[in-house]
Amino acid sequence: MKWSTRIMSGYENYGAVQLLTAALLLGAVAAGFAAILLWNRWKNRKRLMARIRREWGQEPERQYDPTEFDCISHYYLNRESDGFQIDDITWSDLDMDRVFMQMNHTRSFLGESYLYYRLRTPQTESGELEEFEQLVSWFGTHETEREEMEYFFARIGKTGRSSVFDYIFNLAEADSGSNLIHYGVILLVLCSVGMLFVYPQPGILLLIAAMGVSIGTYEHYKRPVAPYIVSCTALEKVLQAAEQIVKQDVILMKKAEIRKAVSAFKKLRRNMLLLVAGETQGGGLEQSLFIYLNNLFHIDLIQFKTVVKEVSAHMTEFEFLVDEIGRIESAIAVASYRRMLPEHAAPVLHEGGEVRFRAEKMYHPLIVQPVPNSIDMERCVLLTGSNASGKSTFLKTAALQIILAQTIHTALAKEYEACYFRVFSSMALRDDLVGEESYYMVEIRSLKRILDRMKGDVPVFCCVDEVLRGTNTVERIAASSQILKRMAQEKLLCMAATHDIELTYLLEDTYRNCHFEEEVTEDEIRFDYLLKEGRAMTRNAIRLLHMMGFEDSVIQSAEKMAEKLAKQPGR
Repeated sequence: MKWSTRIMSGYENYGAVQLLTAALLLGAVAAGFAAILLWNRWKNRKRLMARIRREWGQEPERQYDPTEFDCISHYYLNRESDGFQIDDITWSDLDMDRVFMQMNHTRSFLGESYLYYRLRTPQTESGELEEFEQLVSWFGTHETEREEMEYFFARIGKTGRSSVFDYIFNLAEADSGSNLIHYGVILLVLCSVGMLFVYPQPGILLLIAAMGVSIGTYEHYKRPVAPYIVSCTALEKVLQAAEQIVKQDVILMKKAEIRKAVSAFKKLRRNMLLLVAGETQGGGLEQSLFIYLNNLFHIDLIQFKTVVKEVSAHMTEFEFLVDEIGRIESAIAVASYRRMLPEHAAPVLHEGGEVRFRAEKMYHPLIVQPVPNSIDMERCVLLTGSNASGKSTFLKTAALQIILAQTIHTALAKEYEACYFRVFSSMALRDDLVGEESYYMVEIRSLKRILDRMKGDVPVFCCVDEVLRGTNTVERIAASSQILKRMAQEKLLCMAATHDIELTYLLEDTYRNCHFEEEVTEDEIRFDYLLKEGRAMTRNAIRLLHMMGFEDSVIQSAEKMAEKLAKQPGR
């Protein structure tokens, strides 16, 4: 008895030691995994923060896929706005896509979508712009807070070729099938599992069949709503980031409103647990488990019905979060953009009063070595000058100043002062092959849209390049002079470029004449790209033929014809 008791005691002691050793080993393994996770998180954060510091004030190096870039505009397209918006013609004429790319220092899909929206919707009063200026200036001087905010925005990330807003704003259209179908599939699976304990062999066959039905119906109903579910995953990232953002000490941030908006999604987030778990990037055992459960029991599809109702019921809160978080991130992007600019100024904007546009030493940001020019307009301006002398660039530069001043409160100039404007242009037009319209028809439609928008409390600023170039000389001059006269109204400033010197005489009572000129030598033409008063008195089209190697006979004949035409009455 004593012998057996001694053996059992030794065995029990041995087992206790083994259990303790195993527990310690498991604890060490768990602690090791936790340490590795913490180490990787710290290393990733350190790498990301180093990137944030390196890219501050530098021109973005991002390459845009056409489909990816197109998605950036979808928040603007889905968002309704009662205010003035830059139309597609003006946006294209001014090459605003490239301007946007140059200033897109954002790190999340929210920030870049809101920045694009902001550039398309200039302000026509001071309140919002003054707050935005305070925010931009504050981030420009508070490095620690800015970097921390950029880190949270980077955690949200970009969505690539899919637009979250297309699906969030249209969730009501998503159909994941009747929940009765999904509950029926669950019942079928559970019955087959129960049958295993009663009739094992038929139960196995029934379970295999039930799983096949479950997975097949899951794929059928999941496919059309998959993009909506991915968008809900992005929404969850936004809500997580919002919880962290409100903990930061940032001026003018509407913390109470953000918290209230986030709390409105409590029920939604509970129902999204399994919905988004299987969509999380990175894979792993946990994600595989969620995917298996969703395939078998359709849990995410059942939850999706509730998610649709909750998001649809809280679109106001969603738009608020997009606007507020996007406003903060776009302010950081503008602060970085200002840092990379050679010179910029805070615009002085007037509500009401005289219609005026004044910019000193303004320049275009897409030109590597721009030549600054100044302009003070209280009446319309007619630009003349030779080919490639800088007329079109000057038009774009002037219109761009107004848009940037009234959107990001930044003028690319030494000084800027103007009233608020609605900006239109008619410049880089093309034949409408799809609509089967000639260039001339496209052009007059473009000009008509400007004339139709002349009425209103906010003045219009328009840029027109080569008025009615799509028709013959006599009718072009006759029609152009009357259209430009009509544009010279009390609340409209027009800046037009033309090669028709006749217009400078016909319109000299209503338009101020300015020009660009060049220096011609034997072998080259040099442009200084500086704006000068008066009409242009030089031409270079024939000289350019010579420089491009055309035959002397062609050039000499062209010169004789030009002299003959110049002597005709009215020339």
